[in-house]
Order: sequence, then C-alpha cells, then structure tokens
Amino acid sequence: MELSTARKVVVLDYGFGNVRSAERALARAGAEVEITRDFERALNADGLLVPGVGAFAACMEGLREARGDWIIGRRLAGERPVLGICVGMQILFSRGIEHGVESEGLDEWPGTVEPLQADVVPHMGWNTVEAPAGTELFAGLDADARYYFVHSYAVHDWRLETNNPLLHAPKVSWSTHGKPFVAAVENGPLWATQFHPEKSGDAGAQLLTNWIGTL
Repeated sequence: MELSTARKVVVLDYGFGNVRSAERALARAGAEVEITRDFERALNADGLLVPGVGAFAACMEGLREARGDWIIGRRLAGERPVLGICVGMQILFSRGIEHGVESEGLDEWPGTVEPLQADVVPHMGWNTVEAPAGTELFAGLDADARYYFVHSYAVHDWRLETNNPLLHAPKVSWSTHGKPFVAAVENGPLWATQFHPEKSGDAGAQLLTNWIGTL
C-alpha cells in the first residue's frame, strides 16, 4: 500500500477565525488538514496555521485558554513551521492597542498593532503587496497580484533587524492603505500574512501551496 506524502497541517481551533475556509483552502493546496485544539496534535503536525478574527485582546485570551501560546512557542523552539493569518499574525507582535486599551501579544516580534492611519477604515477589499527579493511565500506570483484584506489595525513600523548570519533574516512585505503597513513576514519557521490567503483566489492558493511546499 502506498503511503500518503501529503503534509499534515493543523488549523488551530481556539475559537477565533474561519477555520472551515482555511481547511478547504489548505486541502485544495494539497495538505492533509485537521481542525483541532489538541495540544499534541497541534504540536506535532508538519505545519500549524493560526487563524484569527475579531479583537486582539479576545484572540489572545482564547489562544491562552487553548494553550496556543505554548504550542506556538514550542513549535518555534523546534524550528517547526507556523503560519499566522490576519489577527493570527497580529498577536505575534509585542502588543496591540484597540480603543485605547493595550494588550500583550506573544512577543515573537517587537512592534505594536495599532489603528490603521487612513481616511477609510476598515481596509476591506483587494490590494497589492510589495514583497522583498528572495521571498518564498510570494514565489511565482506577479508583483501586481492582489490579496483580500479585512482589518482595522496593523503594524506600521517593523522593528526587528539582524545582521547575524546565523539568524534568520526576516523578509517583510508591505501594503498601503493610507500609510504603509506590514502585510506579511517570513522569519525562519514563522510566517504570517495580514491578508486572508484563503479568500484571495488563485494568488492566495499559490501562496498556501508555497508554504506547504516548505513543510
């Protein structure tokens, strides 16, 4: 009997995020997908996708209740891939400020998630992304490809830099809505997007295929 070579991806089910849309998109991209909050299964999967919708503080509370902070930390300590989407990306930063309330994030990256600085908020719809040279996440995608965003908060200042060749030099992609903001990050085993690849048509499907190909 031929064994399956599909990469196993867990969509972390901690109460925030459209897990079914993520499941379908990952399956179409060729992964074997499971939605669960089980600690061991999430820890040992080839890849972990962390979705997120809603308020920063509420997502962090739900994540901690599901021990998601421990799962993410232990996976990254073992160089095991994690992909955060939308608020699932935002909670990877040091803190978030919503309605004047400051909440602690996972602090994987320094930086503050704050209100978008634009005339129209939320930023809802399609937009392009400026990706750096050597990106794996956007490999094979045209510079004018468009991705689907739905958010009112973002990180406007990237603060992590490294010149140490032994460390993973982060690749940061940007988009603009009013003021430029961080649209995606590739940093060793930790990748994230502010937009929703599962809602971004063919471009999003290619992006997820690229991530799965690294697992």
